Parts: sequence; C-alpha cells; structure tokens
Amino acid sequence: YPDPQQSNLKSVLATQNKVSKKQILLGNGSDEVLDLIFRAFCEPKVDNVITLPPTYGMYGVLANLNNIENREVLLSSDFQPKVEQILEVVDACSKILFLCSPNNPSGNSFSDDAVVKLLENFKGLVVIDEAYIDFSEKESWLNRLSDYPNLIITQTLSKAFGLAGIRLGICYASEEIIAVLNKIKPPYNVNELTQQRALERLSEPEKIKGEISSIIEQRVKLLEVLVDVNFVEKIYPTEANFILIKVDDANKRYDELIAKGIVIRNRTTQPLCENTLRLTIGTEEENKKLIEVLKQL
Repeated sequence: YPDPQQSNLKSVLATQNKVSKKQILLGNGSDEVLDLIFRAFCEPKVDNVITLPPTYGMYGVLANLNNIENREVLLSSDFQPKVEQILEVVDACSKILFLCSPNNPSGNSFSDDAVVKLLENFKGLVVIDEAYIDFSEKESWLNRLSDYPNLIITQTLSKAFGLAGIRLGICYASEEIIAVLNKIKPPYNVNELTQQRALERLSEPEKIKGEISSIIEQRVKLLEVLVDVNFVEKIYPTEANFILIKVDDANKRYDELIAKGIVIRNRTTQPLCENTLRLTIGTEEENKKLIEVLKQL
C-alpha cells in the first residue's frame, strides 16, 4: 500500500516552501482537496459558500454535489473582487470564500489590497487557489500563511509541473485545519506511482524553471502577434499560461480553429466573458502553428 501520509513527498514540499509538514495535505488532484474542504467545514442544506464568477467551474460543481448554497458575486469588469459586495452577501452560515488568483479564465491576479481586506473581514475560510501561481511574478500567499489562521492555499502539479495526468493537488493551511482534513481523507488517496513521479519531478527545480521561462517567453510572442489579428477586439492582461481574448464571434472562431486541428477554450457562456476565447500557451512549435493559423484567418 502507498504511504497514507506521503511523508517523503511532504518533506520535500515543506523544505521547498518553508512550511511544516503538518501544514500540508495532499490529494488526488486539487479537486479532491477542495471536496474535502467542503465536507469538513460545511453543513449540507444549511451553510453557503461564496464564489466569484467567471472562475474555476469546480467550486460550483462541488457546492452542488455537497448540497451547499453557492452565492455568486461577479468580479468587476477588470476581473477584480468587489470586496464590499462580497461582504454584503455574507451571513453567519457563510463558511468558505473561493479566490482563484491568477484567475481562470481571465488570467489576472487579484490585488493584494482586496485579498487582505477579505482575509481580515470574512469570518469563514478563505481558499486561495494558486494553480497558476508559477507563471506570475507575484509571490505566493504561502508567505502569509502564519498571519491568517483562516487562510487555505491550494496548488497543483498539473500546470507548471506538467503532471496533470498523475493527479496531485496540494493544500497548505494551519496545522489545525490540516488535522481536520486528515481525519476525513481516504487513507490511500495518493497512489505510490504518483508519489514517486512527483518526487522525481520536484528533484529538478532548474529544469522546471527553464520550462516556465520558455512558456512566459512564448506568451510574450503570442501577445505581440494577437495585437495585429483583425478579429481580436481585446486582449486581457495575463499572469497565467493562457491568454483570454475577446473576438468578433467566439463560436465561429472556435470552429475555425478546431477545423485546423487547434483546440482552445470557448468561454463565451461565462459571465463577463461574452465572445471570449482562452488560448493556452503551448510549446514553441505549437505556438508557431497557432500564430500561422491566426494570421491566415
């Protein structure tokens, strides 16, 4: 059986991130971590959580699965949290606030001021989902973990580490929160092959840094080209490994790209995202193909 506490893996993560092993919980992807947070801290049919669309879709899915009311407060037009409005919808049963920063699908990070105000004024748990933090120049909120007992940070090996297939999600929080989550997690939730592959990958930090730099370099190149594409109406600022663009007709452009063998995300049905497409930054070769096709269109 795999080590139920993933001790070797936690030791490496603790050292690299300057936290205690007792402040880490590992899950079968971040989705399991998020589900455990719901199950540990929310009473079905009674409690509520707050999400800020457009955002990662699983918060809403998990709220639904766990029979928890999801109170949505739209982000502002520049995709920042509306702090006053968020605090207005809070009541005694508001248990969790989800902040995705850098945000998916918009790509921007939330302002530090807004996050601090929410951490200080929201009486429940504040979960900051940092799936894309490695592509941002901003520091992780991990450095502030000891300042805020209600702060939970989730990260993943699926994005910058390129290991989406092994399903490894990471949760950092106070020892007290982690102890509660440990009591309800399945004993063997992270299999042995995942643990071994994660350790292998974490042992090559310089290689990972190089790969991240290359993605950021490709992001810059793609941004330069997008400015001259005639059907692109707006390019949103990004600190992730993708770019959100507003186009003349998202459905049409999506179909055209699919026909050329390029799969992107059509986000036009999400709030504040009418006629937007999300382009993930690929390898240099993939990027070249995308740029070529965009120029043809």
